[in-house]
Amino acid sequence: MTARRRTLLAPPGTRTVSGTLACAIAAGVFGASFAATAVAPPVATAAPLSAAPLSTAPLSTAPGDVAYSQDFDDVADGELPDGWRAAAGDWAVRDGRLVGEPATIGRVTFGPHLENYRLEATVRFEAVNNSARWLAPILDIDPAGSAPWWQAAMRSATTANNGLEIAERTSGNAWSVPYTAAAPSAAGVGTDVRIAVEVQGNHATWVYDGEEVLEGRIGRTDDGVLGFSADGARVSIDDVAVTELPPRPVVNEPGDLPVTAAHRGYSAVNPENSLAAYAAAMKAGAEYVEIDVHTTADGVPVVLHDQTVDRTTDGTGDVALLDAATVSGFDAGSWFSPAFTGEKVPTFAQVLDLMGTGSSDLLLEIKGPETRAEVHRTVDLVLDAGLEDRVVIQSFDENVLTYAYERAPQIPLGLLRGTLDADPVATAERLHAAYYNPSGSALATRPSVVEDLNAAGVGVFVWTIDSAADWTRFTDLGVEGMITNRPGAFVGWKAAQEQAGPEPEPVPGLLARLADLDLSTGQAQQLFSALAREDWDRLERVVTKHVDDAEQRDALLAEIAELRA
Repeated sequence: MTARRRTLLAPPGTRTVSGTLACAIAAGVFGASFAATAVAPPVATAAPLSAAPLSTAPLSTAPGDVAYSQDFDDVADGELPDGWRAAAGDWAVRDGRLVGEPATIGRVTFGPHLENYRLEATVRFEAVNNSARWLAPILDIDPAGSAPWWQAAMRSATTANNGLEIAERTSGNAWSVPYTAAAPSAAGVGTDVRIAVEVQGNHATWVYDGEEVLEGRIGRTDDGVLGFSADGARVSIDDVAVTELPPRPVVNEPGDLPVTAAHRGYSAVNPENSLAAYAAAMKAGAEYVEIDVHTTADGVPVVLHDQTVDRTTDGTGDVALLDAATVSGFDAGSWFSPAFTGEKVPTFAQVLDLMGTGSSDLLLEIKGPETRAEVHRTVDLVLDAGLEDRVVIQSFDENVLTYAYERAPQIPLGLLRGTLDADPVATAERLHAAYYNPSGSALATRPSVVEDLNAAGVGVFVWTIDSAADWTRFTDLGVEGMITNRPGAFVGWKAAQEQAGPEPEPVPGLLARLADLDLSTGQAQQLFSALAREDWDRLERVVTKHVDDAEQRDALLAEIAELRA
């Protein structure tokens, strides 16, 4: 496993605390014992889908703030907390835990809509029909609980190759499961496990019992909320916390692998810039799909690389001198293979429609020269589709970037270069570019610019890189994105790097001395999570509730009081 699978014993923002308190809390994780508790059947049943959805009004939170928390201690047996809604199956609180009875895709929804958050909870399988049954935090779902939605599922046999999943329940009520992994330990039945999922925009990270094990891209909606689902299992859930996160940074963390940007779609096996190429790139798992846009004589943005249609269609002429109906009528597939005869030149609007059906983001090259009005028209299509948070606009033409920034400064920009500027950082800053995207041959002349750009908070997508040797070379330089004609192969190459070898085990340090703290794994994780958020009231409450030894409890409470002060 690469360095990006870091140990996450607490949410981002953990402060440094004394060794005594930190190790005492963490000791419970390593030396925990657990006795399963019988849970009586819940009685609340799914509300009809016609019922009024819960409120999704945004909360006034900032990164690091707890946007929502629920420990179920004050909820009467047989009830649900305010704002929770059983959309399918039987869900209710019993003995201080939320319990879901076995059902076919039972689910309960709650919480606000957040773009960037960490959802964590202590979960337990009470009984399962078989080891393939699952429970899942739901990451984005209609408040009424209807499809489609995305979830981060775990099976009781979590060490199976598909023990953990990031999956979509589609609008057609089918499953799409693009991301799977094995957990480092088995959840089993009757054991508490502390889980978390971090969502930043369309990026999701599965954290199992403190270890990051799976990442993937998910679809998002404008008003989707959170929830839990379960299938063929009796499950219980406790100590739910939702923490606001900052947006995912442009620059990668050390050890991160570059994202995949499919050059003109999956152009190695499809006609470039076609709808078929775009769809294939999404299916291959590319985080970004790169396309090129020109504007026709009648002002319609169309997806084509060259200034003329001659090379990639059965027509002839300059795009800027042809109307959209003419350009879109050309055959854009037969030049590549007879199998694609009839594939047309798509309009940009058609690509945006297709993009909305998947989770891949768009790396949009606007070809220059374009007028201000033409650039604004292209940008307006992105805004009208509500996809500005999933698009990066790039161009070789500095005027294009200037016009795009005028129209929509919230959309990130990328400067394309065939040769390096004398000062790439200054150039990127002058143009408000979040990314500086050179050719591989240009970057090879001065590889140190990646470090310089990253230090300034500027990301680097390198193009067009199609060999494993070059993937290794530019990954080692720390680029954020690899623009490639072979996205499927690059996705596979990255998977191989992730599985290259295990990380060293964390050193327990003083944990051994304090390992006699008699807490379950879930209880210890609750303590450490509250500590990380500096939620002193909750930390005192959990210590008082779960630490039975009076001497240990008093010492911890005294240290908490000191930290609070």
